[in-house]
Amino acid sequence: MRNDKDNLIVDLTFKFSLAIIQYCEELEANKKYVIARQLLKSGTSIGANVHEAQNAESKADFIHKFKLAAKEADETMYWLALCKQAPTYPDTGLLHSDLESIGRILSKIISSSKN
Repeated sequence: MRNDKDNLIVDLTFKFSLAIIQYCEELEANKKYVIARQLLKSGTSIGANVHEAQNAESKADFIHKFKLAAKEADETMYWLALCKQAPTYPDTGLLHSDLESIGRILSKIISSSKN
């Protein structure tokens, strides 16, 4: 059964997904469709995996979902780095630093769940 108490990582990844959607809409407005699609998929998948982990069937399933979220975060970091370095792309704003924070929390959850 789902626990609907406040959950920091669920909240952070949901807010990050909303920010990614907004940034990708800006990319699409600038006709940067390929990167927008890749970034939208990986950036929103982080929160989807974290959300799914809340209903994990076992501890191993919980860890697996968080590892998937961490992999998606790593891919998203790659796309954001490309956007940041590409001279014709809009500013990534706080997305990079927000994602670094999310990545640290994901790593901590994974490592503490293994013990």
